[in-house]
Amino acid sequence: MRTLAILGDSYSTYYGFIPADYEAWYQPGNNSESNDVTAPEQTWWWQLCQAGQLQLVANCSYSGSTVCNTGYFGLNESKTSFITRMQRELSSSLNSPDILLVFGGTNDYWAGSPIAYEKYTDWTAEDLNAFAPAFCYMMDYLSKTHSSSKIYNIINDDITGPVREWMLRICNHFDIPCILLEHIEKENGHPNQIGMTQIHQQIATALSLPLSK
Repeated sequence: MRTLAILGDSYSTYYGFIPADYEAWYQPGNNSESNDVTAPEQTWWWQLCQAGQLQLVANCSYSGSTVCNTGYFGLNESKTSFITRMQRELSSSLNSPDILLVFGGTNDYWAGSPIAYEKYTDWTAEDLNAFAPAFCYMMDYLSKTHSSSKIYNIINDDITGPVREWMLRICNHFDIPCILLEHIEKENGHPNQIGMTQIHQQIATALSLPLSK
């Protein structure tokens, strides 16, 4: 059975399926806000694993997390950012998964985090406070640490403008395919049951995996 790891934000969370000290947006019967996804079987990643016969070996997803170290209201979120968590959960100590899905950028976009410009080496702490250099840093780390994994970057259909453009440009630099989600149904900004199935179907199609019945 092939293995799958996820580095994500609230869209990929579910209580009990992420590290215990991570914040989950989706929870049994009591989500952070109204949403009809109330069971793990309804999440996009559960459907993907079930239909595609994949084993989920890591779900490194944290609700509200940004890729870079600057979060909402300009606060320092270096403890929860993608670039911090990847080194904790997706270090070389994890056997490289067959598939590694990166699903972020939504909170950087919503929070209005600094964007700056691409930078592919010699990052400073200040660089990592901005989205574009932090995204470069993340993809460089993942590509080197899990060189045998097939890495895909998933882009939420809500994301437009420079954040989307930099994701596409930087992924092209690293030869990492982007999966561009389209017309995902949401409730309170988060995929509902229909939206989760749409995400599963669009990712499965991009990965040439079977769809759930």
